[in-house]
Amino acid sequence: MLKAILSFRDRYRILHLTWFAFFLTFVVWFNFAPLATMVQEDMGLTTPQIRTLAICNVALTVPARIIIGMVLDRYGPRITYTCLLIFSAIPCLMFAAAQDFYWLVISRLLLSIVGAGFVIGIRMVAEWFPPKEIGFAEGVYGGWGNFGSAAAAFTLPTIAVALAVFSGGQGNWRMTIALTGIATAIYGFIYFVNVKDTPEGKVYQKPARHGGMEVTSVKDFWFMLAANLPLTGVLGLLAWRLEQIGFLDTFALYITWIALVGLYLFQSYKCWDVNRDLFTQKKRYPAEDRYRFNQVFLLELTYIVNFGSELAVVSMLPAFFELTFSLSKPHAGMIASSYAFMNLMARPGGGIISDRLGSRKWTMTILTAAMGIGYLIMAGQNSSWWLPGAILVTMLCSFFVQAGEGSTFAIVPLIKRRVTGQIAGNVGAYGNVGAVCYLTLYSLLPEGAVGNQIFFQTLGVTSMIVAFLCGFFLLEPKGSFDSHHEGELAPAPEVLAPGQEV
Repeated sequence: MLKAILSFRDRYRILHLTWFAFFLTFVVWFNFAPLATMVQEDMGLTTPQIRTLAICNVALTVPARIIIGMVLDRYGPRITYTCLLIFSAIPCLMFAAAQDFYWLVISRLLLSIVGAGFVIGIRMVAEWFPPKEIGFAEGVYGGWGNFGSAAAAFTLPTIAVALAVFSGGQGNWRMTIALTGIATAIYGFIYFVNVKDTPEGKVYQKPARHGGMEVTSVKDFWFMLAANLPLTGVLGLLAWRLEQIGFLDTFALYITWIALVGLYLFQSYKCWDVNRDLFTQKKRYPAEDRYRFNQVFLLELTYIVNFGSELAVVSMLPAFFELTFSLSKPHAGMIASSYAFMNLMARPGGGIISDRLGSRKWTMTILTAAMGIGYLIMAGQNSSWWLPGAILVTMLCSFFVQAGEGSTFAIVPLIKRRVTGQIAGNVGAYGNVGAVCYLTLYSLLPEGAVGNQIFFQTLGVTSMIVAFLCGFFLLEPKGSFDSHHEGELAPAPEVLAPGQEV
């Protein structure tokens, strides 16, 4: 497999083109965190305002991942990814040109939509790889793509300082952020020309109706509506936080809450419209065509504690290292990138473990528990720590976090293929629910060692709770290690070049 993935042929070519698209969306999505202190000094922002921008950076990813999941299932990943990549330039240029906190918030909210790109590649990779390889393939896609946040933390402060010659200051964060958006938009055109939704002869499966997720029982319909509540509620939490720092007044807060209630009711209606035949008994799914929504919900919980915590930690870690260990901005950014750097190995590693261990359930459970232990150890970090030791602990913890993410999305494409985009969208959106909740908590904690300790302890305890739930309630997906997907005929054997391995 190693030789094949380096060959840049067939499905591996699609994998490389797709993970790089995801990589660029992460560079764009996280181009603020490593430059946060630079922006704060240049714009005269307060610490609560900076922390609020970090929350805004993940806020609209919640509804965006759900909506893009629906669009993806209908139009395919090629068109959907291309549009998102090109769109990314708009909020980047808006942020780069912003002159006050208001426009910083608006542009960061729009930039949070770019974080939905992850969902698109999940479906693309699932179309090109069989179940027995899905853990590794999705792990490479997610891990190498997630490395974009580390690349941003490692390089953008240095680039901004290098570009300072054009601004006469200590760092040109405006031009740096603008360039990330422009580069991503250019790649959008390259991606459109070079990929296809499916291999030759394979049909792209779509749900019969669009606008809401298809479920296969009335009980699961009500479960789904309950599970959708946090997706809207977390936006209400963000609105409350914006009111607390004076961005919204009380009247605007109530209007926003009313609008969010309306959004939830509209979403519920669309879900009912897709599934109404279940209530009239016009449609009954045979046993082999059903899936359990509680399995989707468990994966949503795992993604809260693994990807949600990663987003939160990546957003605060550069400033944490800078202030805790009295480091320069470029050095703090480089060291903080060690957390996301592990994506290159950990997320594919989690996928490989899930493929090889023989139980995707227990892989998920063990990795989640190990992640919780790692965060509890990180809770003890302070200025008295030996810096290399703090970096080592951070990297070890991040291995389990990102391996857990790889394990989650080794299961997602195996639940129900025709609604993979929507399932991936909902699971991915819950990752952002976790990020918004964790970052909101962090914004309310006192600055310094006590606040950091409570923050990491919270990450650890919630991870241990979810590990317990997985151990008791998560089921092994059907066909976890088959050579072809559910509802798909076995593919014809590939014609390989002499010496080529699959």
